[in-house]
Amino acid sequence: MEKIVVKKEEIYKGNLILVNRENDIKEKIKENNLKPFDKEYSDILLENNANIELQKALNHIKSENKIVPVSGYRTLEEQKEIYQTSLKENGEKFTKQYVAYPNCSEHQTGLAIDLGLNQENIDFIRPSFPYTGICQEFRNIATKYGFIERYTKNKENITKISSEEWHFRYVGYPHSEIMKQNNQCLEEYIKYLEKFEYGKSVLSYKDYEISYMKIEEDFNEIFIKENEIIDISGNNIDGIIITKRRKR
Repeated sequence: MEKIVVKKEEIYKGNLILVNRENDIKEKIKENNLKPFDKEYSDILLENNANIELQKALNHIKSENKIVPVSGYRTLEEQKEIYQTSLKENGEKFTKQYVAYPNCSEHQTGLAIDLGLNQENIDFIRPSFPYTGICQEFRNIATKYGFIERYTKNKENITKISSEEWHFRYVGYPHSEIMKQNNQCLEEYIKYLEKFEYGKSVLSYKDYEISYMKIEEDFNEIFIKENEIIDISGNNIDGIIITKRRKR
């Protein structure tokens, strides 16, 4: 049995952090954790693991540049500029629907990517990513690679963001698959995981066991067995999500 000490600051880091108007960004991603999409789109950055899995997904469907990245990681300054420009050009109602308030944007985490169908004119704020053809092929397999379509029509009352067919968020596997099976958006999933309190209950999925720990102390202990691999992510609210996988 191995002991791992988790610091309180881990609440604000990881693939499962919930970022929205009620839960702003507390920890800025480190630049060495960001990677260019590819050589052609070297200015579009994504968190390292998220980029690796995105490339796998695009290769799986043989997208061959039919799908292009439109927007990835943004600095706080870039998000402020996009928000203010949209206010001037599109008005307050449109901006609140489609542009996240600065420091409340998933794009600042490096875990979000806007994808577009490759065509002559691509709208930066609302790129076309229809529910047909190659775009739907990506959508169908995205969760196998840890990505979810973050803002859907049937969850607008929960996310408070209008449907965005182009916006995908990396949460990691198996969380993406569980969310898809349960028809849950990230807000619902984070709340759902609170039922599985560490040391008392687990959410089992294939080789994985998932639990939640509320963090109240500066230092917290987690124990893993020799045959387990562990991943820890904060929820950006009050605790961490512990994902254990049995070594094959």
